[in-house]
Amino acid sequence: MGEMELICFQLITSAGGAKSNYIGAIQKAKEGLYEEAENLIKEGDEMMKQGHLPHTDLIQKEAAGEDLHMGLILTHAEDQMMSAEVFKIMAEEMIELYRKVNG
Repeated sequence: MGEMELICFQLITSAGGAKSNYIGAIQKAKEGLYEEAENLIKEGDEMMKQGHLPHTDLIQKEAAGEDLHMGLILTHAEDQMMSAEVFKIMAEEMIELYRKVNG
């Protein structure tokens, strides 16, 4: 397995773990456990940070003129990173909504 594939799998793993935490945060908020929900958001953010480091490295390599092959694995990794970001936004909005509804 090459360096690119390893980086892609790191991105996919980080994004997948973050999404799981964001979904868990929504479930905790639904139960009224807002502190636990916030902790899961923070844990998800830490996982995303782990993915952003190699992602930034890839962007810098391409900006420096290195030709990066945009294969299916990298496309999937990019998709997972983007969907994790959307999950975070939705989780934060839903947590706030549960706070308002449940008073």
